[in-house]
Amino acid sequence: MIKVIDCPRDAMQGMARFVPTSAKVEYLNQLLKCGFDTLDFGSFVSSKAIPQMRDTKDVLKGLSLNDSKTKLLAIVANERGGEEALAYEEISFLGYPLSISKTFQKRNTNASIDFGFELVKRLTESCDKGDKKLVVYISMAFGNPYGEDYSENMVVDCFGTLTEMGVGIISIADTIGTSTPWQIESLVGSLMKNYPNTEIGAHLHSTPKERLQKVLSLKKIGCRRIDGAILGFGGCPMAKDDLTGNLPTEIIVDQLDTGISKPELDKSIEMARFLFN
Repeated sequence: MIKVIDCPRDAMQGMARFVPTSAKVEYLNQLLKCGFDTLDFGSFVSSKAIPQMRDTKDVLKGLSLNDSKTKLLAIVANERGGEEALAYEEISFLGYPLSISKTFQKRNTNASIDFGFELVKRLTESCDKGDKKLVVYISMAFGNPYGEDYSENMVVDCFGTLTEMGVGIISIADTIGTSTPWQIESLVGSLMKNYPNTEIGAHLHSTPKERLQKVLSLKKIGCRRIDGAILGFGGCPMAKDDLTGNLPTEIIVDQLDTGISKPELDKSIEMARFLFN
């Protein structure tokens, strides 16, 4: 069975119009009925950087978790955010973006790559003590738009360091949507082959034209952890391209064995059309 991680946080975070807390709660409670493995539901980051997520704590209070097996993931960008997220028993996963691009790491987390590795070490230790798991996203994993050096070996080296530090879940992230099916098969496929004991995921952004082929590439290599967002909304506001969004969750569900409830997913799609209009 494929683990589908739906990412309403990623879908909403770049929106200029603030989505009311009550609307977020209503939408997330519907998503909790679908059968996703995990919901990337919110983030504990600076409200100045991501104002859309300033109500994450209030949203969490309104979620109906008792009848859902779906787990919650919150994104953090620094130690303070990690401490906030760790305080909530309802949250199972902390997600941290670590870029192989110095420029993007600074833009996204206001820190250096070296500091990022130090933070990963501390977050891993804190998660172990708090009975939670850390998910690290290797961002800019398929290219660099800033004129800096890039190679697949840089991703592989970063991945290897993270596994040595005890990180058990690593997601390869196409932050700007430039990956090709061949790159996905080459990079993600080789990591899966060489690190069979690590849970390897894919968080891919894409233009509408390439979405299906990217999902089929993940299917071809047998990737078993895939992030998406309903209707493909979202993308990274720190590297924004209006045509580049998330992989649509509904395409992932159509193409792979996910165990997701189609009727509940259809209800979620209708809500998303209204919410993101």
